[in-house]
Amino acid sequence: MIKGFGGVFWRSNNLEAVKEWYSKVLKIEIGEWNGTIIKPKEGNETIFSLFKESDSYFPAEQQVMLNFQVHNMDEVIKHLEQIGVPLVKDMEVSDFGKFIWIKDPDGRLVELWEK
Repeated sequence: MIKGFGGVFWRSNNLEAVKEWYSKVLKIEIGEWNGTIIKPKEGNETIFSLFKESDSYFPAEQQVMLNFQVHNMDEVIKHLEQIGVPLVKDMEVSDFGKFIWIKDPDGRLVELWEK
């Protein structure tokens, strides 16, 4: 029944700064309509996962966490270092892949994942 995610939407008190951050840090070019279209590539997948309120995987005050799949984590980390974006947590490697965490200007934890 489900074809895929149609979008991710959230509010921001600092819209221009958040748009600029996502453009600079994750190279997501956001249009005049305050959005963009990310077209999945072959091998890309989207995870839909529910967490208990008490789960500590991401901050309890944050109801939703974004996870972006990346091509090459080492290149992403190098890019983040070059533009001065600190990792919230060092890279974690598991059977599911490589993960790092950064925060956007609204303080929202963003997870980056290489499968």
